[in-house]
Amino acid sequence: MNLIKSTAAAALAVVLFTATASAATITFNTNQPGTGFGGTSLVLNNALGASATLAFIPAINISSGVPSNVNFGNFTLVCATCSTQSLGIGSFFNPFTFDMVLNDITDGSVGKFVGTSTGGTVYSDVSQITVNWAPLVLGPGTLNAISGNFGGTSFSTTVFTGIVAPNSGAVPGQSTVQGYVDSTAVPEPATFAVVGLTLFGIGLLRRTPRSRK
Repeated sequence: MNLIKSTAAAALAVVLFTATASAATITFNTNQPGTGFGGTSLVLNNALGASATLAFIPAINISSGVPSNVNFGNFTLVCATCSTQSLGIGSFFNPFTFDMVLNDITDGSVGKFVGTSTGGTVYSDVSQITVNWAPLVLGPGTLNAISGNFGGTSFSTTVFTGIVAPNSGAVPGQSTVQGYVDSTAVPEPATFAVVGLTLFGIGLLRRTPRSRK
């Protein structure tokens, strides 16, 4: 009987530890007000030449375990009137900035990655556009937070995002803003207390002498 009780108590402890680990899920989005080119629009039109647009598709309420690779959104470059570089009909984008506001829904905090680009020429098969990001990390705590506190959560992005040509990529013209989410959060003291009591109970069960018939 004691063996059964000990096994059940041990199983409970494992369940508690597992529940604590599986709770490490972070939900975020980048469709916050202020996300856009110069913080005003999700679409950038070319300066001159063939008609082209560079648009951003934000991430909406993405839930991810930590640590994990994540996508913060996608840029899509479209130029229906561009030819190949060899034919010479392209489009030119002036230098621009892009604000990507990230809302950490789980921790109730907001931060911003700022992208800068020198612009460049695009053809149907070539793109010279690169977006460079700063800062590279949001969180933990109040590090680079606009509001709130990231707690133990941190979001990081790559140094730059290369914008692919309109007819390139797994999805033509689409470039993913790649990143990483991690957390230094530890189980709450209450969780440790419950697990500790469970393990203490296991010890008592093992030490309880068997009753004699």
